[in-house]
Amino acid sequence: MITRRTFLKGATVGLASGGAMAQLLAEAAPASPSARIRIGSCVIGLEQAKQAGLDGVEIGVGNAADQLRVADPAVRQQYKEQMASTGRVISSFMMGVLNSNPLASDPRAPAWLEQSIGAAKDLGAGVILVAFFGKGNLLDGGQLKPADVEVVVQRLKAAAPRAKEAGVILAIENTLSAKQNADILERIGHASVRVYYDVGNSTRNGYDVPAEIRFLKDRIACIHFKDGRNYLGEGPIQFEPITAAINAIGYQGWIVMETANPSKDATADAKRNATFIRRLFGMPSTTAK
Repeated sequence: MITRRTFLKGATVGLASGGAMAQLLAEAAPASPSARIRIGSCVIGLEQAKQAGLDGVEIGVGNAADQLRVADPAVRQQYKEQMASTGRVISSFMMGVLNSNPLASDPRAPAWLEQSIGAAKDLGAGVILVAFFGKGNLLDGGQLKPADVEVVVQRLKAAAPRAKEAGVILAIENTLSAKQNADILERIGHASVRVYYDVGNSTRNGYDVPAEIRFLKDRIACIHFKDGRNYLGEGPIQFEPITAAINAIGYQGWIVMETANPSKDATADAKRNATFIRRLFGMPSTTAK
C-alpha cells in the first residue's frame, strides 16, 4: 500500500513546481464528507427532496407485471422532467416487488432485473436494490435456504454483465450477516453485484453493525439509514460508531433515508433527518433551493 507519507515524499523529489505540488497535495488528501456522501430518501418524491434540501431519491420499480412500471418509457420521461425541474436525481431503484415475488422462484424475476437495469441506465440511477424480505427471505429458522441461494446466485451472475455494461450495481439487501453476504458475492464473482447495507435491519437482527461495515468495505454499494419509528438519533440505533466505520472504509456514495415521519410532515421530517446526517459526518448544513 502506498501511504500518504510515501506518496508525498516521492512527489517532493519528482516535482520542482510549487503549483504541481499543491495539486498533488489536494489529490492525496482524503475527500471531505460533503464531496463523497450524498443524502437521499426512499419515502418522498423529487419535489419534496428539493424542499428538504436532499440530493435525490430512491424509487420503486413497480408491482408485479410482465412489464414493470419503471420500464415504461412514458413513466421514465415523467421522472426525467421532474429531475430537470427540481435539480435532484434518482439515486437508486428499489425492487420491493421481489419480497412478494422472489428472485429465487418467480419466473419473471430475471426479466425484471433486465428491465430495471435498462431503466436505471436511462435515468442515471447507479444502484438497484435487489430485495430479499418477506417471501423472498433467504433464511428459514435462522438457516440459509441452500436451493434458493443457488438460484439467486445463478440469476445474479447472469444479470451482472448487463449491469456492468449499463454502469449499474445490483445491490442485495436481506437479513443475512455480512459474512453470509460476502460468501454469496464470492460465489457470484462479479464486481457489479454488491451489498445494500441497512443499518436498521442489521441492528434489529442482532449484528454488530460497525464491525460488519468494516468487514464488507467496498462490497457496500449503498446504505440505508433508519431508526425505527423515530427521528434519526432518537431511537435504538447507535449512529456515532456506525459513522466512524463508514468513514474508516472510505465509503463514497449515497446514504438513503428509509425513515418514519413522526410529525406526519414528510418533507420537514426528511429535512430534520438530513441535518442529523450532516452533523454526523461533519458536513456543512444546506438549505432547500
